[in-house]
Amino acid sequence: MWRAATRSDDARVVELYLALNAEDPCTTPPDAERMRRTLEQFRSDPARGACLVLDEAGGAGGYALIVPYWSNELGGNVTFLDELYVSPAARGRGRASELIALLASRALGWPDTVALQLEVSPSNARARDLYERHGFAPIRNTTLRRTL
Repeated sequence: MWRAATRSDDARVVELYLALNAEDPCTTPPDAERMRRTLEQFRSDPARGACLVLDEAGGAGGYALIVPYWSNELGGNVTFLDELYVSPAARGRGRASELIALLASRALGWPDTVALQLEVSPSNARARDLYERHGFAPIRNTTLRRTL
């Protein structure tokens, strides 16, 4: 079951974040303090985003960061699945599929969500297959970024 993260989940979420980046490195080096700031930001201003945890019997078995943004093109909020990680011990039981279904039903996101969006590493074929099974498809635009 996916639920909103609480302060007592923070240490485990940081562990999971570091594990995600060990398995599938992001473009910037992982930073535990950055994750703690993100969690605090989401708690203090829930309109900015949310951290969800996969509540397993032995503790958090995964986490997801979801961030809404308004899209003029689509005429509503896009819920961006910024990070999703399910620990190896919790994989293969449909937990990521469950989260995607909950987000698509708007049960865990914002009620005016008109689209779900995410990014996937080109080398992560397993994740891409999962997302495509749930109706995600590449968009024609290329993402560009300028860090400040």
